Amino acid sequence: MDLRIFTEPQQGAGYDTLLTVAKATEDLGFDAFFRSDHYVSMGSADGLPGPTDAWITLAGLARETSRIRLGTLMTAGTFRLPGVLAIQVAQVDQMSGGRVELGLGAGWFEEEHRAYGIPFPKEKFARLEEQLAIVTGLWGTEVGKTFSFEGTHYQLQDSPALPKPAQSRVPVLIGGHGAVRTPRLAARYADEFNIPFASLEESERQFGRVRTAAEAAGRRADDLVYSNALVVCVGRDDAEVARRAAAIGREVEELKANGLAGSPAEVVDKIGRYAAIGSSRVYLQVLDLDDLDHLELISAQVQSQLG
Repeated sequence: MDLRIFTEPQQGAGYDTLLTVAKATEDLGFDAFFRSDHYVSMGSADGLPGPTDAWITLAGLARETSRIRLGTLMTAGTFRLPGVLAIQVAQVDQMSGGRVELGLGAGWFEEEHRAYGIPFPKEKFARLEEQLAIVTGLWGTEVGKTFSFEGTHYQLQDSPALPKPAQSRVPVLIGGHGAVRTPRLAARYADEFNIPFASLEESERQFGRVRTAAEAAGRRADDLVYSNALVVCVGRDDAEVARRAAAIGREVEELKANGLAGSPAEVVDKIGRYAAIGSSRVYLQVLDLDDLDHLELISAQVQSQLG
């Protein structure tokens, strides 16, 4: 089971904080550092000192780390033109020596679009499908040849399809809860399917849908990685769990029901139940980015038991 650290910087974290967490992620043996792609905080968080851009952040971290994978859950398709996104991700992949992964979603948080003057189209899923075709098509075009695309939402003519990523294939992550279109899109474009904040039962159903869609598309279902994203809150005892839950404004029992919370043994047991339904990777949503002791505890007493 791969454990990856997943951060939500829009809730209140500047680049220096993210760099500290990313370096801890690497030093403590976690597989990857991922971040959300949002420009406005949610809930009661003040969001100070203000938003950071996902791909600018990852470009910086690409030069400051050497081992961990770097990526997004999920880049909002509404934020970037697909041709520009292909260039950005390829460049960051080069800067990292081939350690980048692209999670790409349709975009959903209308408030942040209004706040920063970003168009929020009514039809987002069809745009996402074209974006995936363009990004992967640009990367997959042989050097010296050109790429063209004629879609409803985007048109490209004779693109040089440069630069190329350092990796021969940048892993593409697609995720979500949709029962029909999402599995179909994952089957066509994804290297990994991620379901965020879902129960064991819901995860198993959605993994099954994606596996069926992959086989219908002529792929082996096991060609995809299946993963979960879950909030994490681990403590050495009940008091420490309660303190960490309070620090992120959550209740312990709610976290135990909907995330990975409790003692290291409890969390290891629950991760094992996700593994039993086919999940091989968990993105640990860490909401208190100043609590590095939390990461150390997870590394020493959770990750060490998962092999």
